[in-house]
Amino acid sequence: MRAKPFLKWAGGKTQLIEQIKEQLPNNIKTNDFTYIEPFVGSGAVLFWMLEHFPNIKNAVINDINQDLTNSYLTIKHNVRDLIDILKKWEVEYHNITENIETKKEYYYEKRSLFNTRNSDQTTQSALFIFLNRTCFNGLYRVNRKNEFNVPIGSYKTPQICNEENLLAVSKVLQKVEILNGDFSETLKYADDNTFFYFDPPYKPLSETSSFNSYAKDEFNDAEQIRLKEFCEILDKQNYQWILSNSDVKGKDNNNTFFDDLYASFKIHRVNARRSINANPSKRGQLTELLITN
Repeated sequence: MRAKPFLKWAGGKTQLIEQIKEQLPNNIKTNDFTYIEPFVGSGAVLFWMLEHFPNIKNAVINDINQDLTNSYLTIKHNVRDLIDILKKWEVEYHNITENIETKKEYYYEKRSLFNTRNSDQTTQSALFIFLNRTCFNGLYRVNRKNEFNVPIGSYKTPQICNEENLLAVSKVLQKVEILNGDFSETLKYADDNTFFYFDPPYKPLSETSSFNSYAKDEFNDAEQIRLKEFCEILDKQNYQWILSNSDVKGKDNNNTFFDDLYASFKIHRVNARRSINANPSKRGQLTELLITN
């Protein structure tokens, strides 16, 4: 079985794989190279790259979200114990599915336990995955105190433990270095032939569409500018990169934030689907940006 994302994730890139594929630099198709993903999220592009490019000699992933990177580490090093915990919770959760109040109690107890962050790493990772599979829309959102605050979802019997996929993910992660920190720290892992893929928290299209509070510090416009400056450093050092982000101009023709910011690079507008929205009528087609050097 091929590894695929083990989480539901706002802005997951499964839908953009084909467009990303079209923009990949030619020299990684034939030569050995290092792959670096400074905002790994659910890892859709990572797993696709590892499957399609056996010539990746080093793979490095990073994220500022420690709950997320700890889950990757647990799957890499301790997947069997993780599976045992998730299987047990899946049985318990499915057994109480008809009793709404008991089910809510179970969910909010797990959420409270997660937010204490006192559990060992494997249990904490299991809590992270459990909440992701059972919360509203698979959303990950924290407040300023770094407390996960998404309410329970309406799924009757969600799959909490996909054993086969967790084992497949564990297998491919054996060749991956997993970091937790600022995106700029990844530069020290680059070598002669390195390709970066950036999937930062997207700039919101509207005041109500911000899903980037998935770390306690917001990824605001100043951070978007700092990321662009990092991309310029990579360009000067002859590293190739692709970056995805929201197309704010597609929503408001006067908003040229990214067109101005990345004016010296190639900006491609590609079709995507937005599937996380409280209002189903607002899900659907829109354009996103793929920016390359």
